[in-house]
Amino acid sequence: MARYLVYCTTAPGHLFPLVPGLRALRDRGHEIHLRIGARLVDGPWADGLNVAPTDPRIDEIEVKADASGTGPAQLRRALAGLMSRGPLERADLERAVAQVDPDVILVDTNAYGAAIAARASGRPWGIVLPSLVALPGKGIPPYGLGLAPGRGPLGRLRDRVVWPLVIRQFGAAMLPPLNAMRADAALPPLTSPIDYFLEADRLLVLTGDPLEYPRSDAPEHVRFVGAQIYDPPGEAPAWLAEDGDPWVLVTTSTDYQGDERLAVAAVEALRDEPVRVVITLADAYGHVELPAAANVRVERFVPHGPVLERAAAVICHSGMGIVHKAIAAGVPVVAVPFGRDQPEVARRVVEAGAGVMLPARRLTAERLRDALRTAMSRRAGALNAARRIRASGGGESFATEAEGLAAAPRPAAARPAA
Repeated sequence: MARYLVYCTTAPGHLFPLVPGLRALRDRGHEIHLRIGARLVDGPWADGLNVAPTDPRIDEIEVKADASGTGPAQLRRALAGLMSRGPLERADLERAVAQVDPDVILVDTNAYGAAIAARASGRPWGIVLPSLVALPGKGIPPYGLGLAPGRGPLGRLRDRVVWPLVIRQFGAAMLPPLNAMRADAALPPLTSPIDYFLEADRLLVLTGDPLEYPRSDAPEHVRFVGAQIYDPPGEAPAWLAEDGDPWVLVTTSTDYQGDERLAVAAVEALRDEPVRVVITLADAYGHVELPAAANVRVERFVPHGPVLERAAAVICHSGMGIVHKAIAAGVPVVAVPFGRDQPEVARRVVEAGAGVMLPARRLTAERLRDALRTAMSRRAGALNAARRIRASGGGESFATEAEGLAAAPRPAAARPAA
């Protein structure tokens, strides 16, 4: 049996998708050591895992990923915070390696300093990506813009022109600080942000059909293990089972990004509609005072599983976690992307036939009401997407690929040059 050291960022949206796969590895007899931010150490997800906090100074460095500004500005702000954490993460993982002596190291995609330490350790290692993979490929539209797949000569021309621009933009924000950290670790510089994904021994992508586009030319070390769905357990509140109009779940990001205006628009849009609305604000709770409405409940947190069992639709910020859970439950989605990977996730919801997209810059109560009505009419598409997502993989698929990493050869040194 193998010993795994897993290093995760503090965001719940990056921890929770790891839970099914780590539990599957645990159940196969492997020893799992998880490093996570202190506020997430104690929880039901830790059952049977050896969990310890990361360096508390890491969480004190703010990652600014709010909903203001344009894509390039958001990208620079977010990456600046993540890269600032890098030296502490590198030292933290080096200490953990010395303590645990792992056979395999798995690093969250946003823990750049930990990835450098894993690469320099000489041990088998992989990057865990709890979202869509930003790799070019045949028929794959440029990442991050929420573009539909290109069709015909004009679509192929668009992809050939725009992909290099997207890569250049990511590289300008990412490579200077990343290569400075690599130099400190005596690692060669990367020439493209794509190399970050190519360098790992394995890239475990925690999604698949129907959200990931079919790929005929993905690198061999890229493994799509399917949606990893985990909902923290909790009792369903009694009010959820009361007779009445169908429920609509409205939810904002668990990692605060300033998207509370989605909740405001939802109250205004749905206060006179024949639905009951539950809004979960997570870290946005306390940042906004919502208008009163007789058919609206506002909570900081409610387990989403019981709500989805009764929901007619979900209105969300297009986070990967809630989108996976809604699609798996066959519930149509109104995806309102604000930033990060959300425009891309929202586009995949549409392409999967599981809902509609309303960009945050166009968000009004009237448009949100219309979008909800359209999404609710697409229940059949959502149910079809649910069948596909349940067949695409899960925790056992993750565990199998992680086990393969323990026995795989290490060709990583040659990959970035390719």
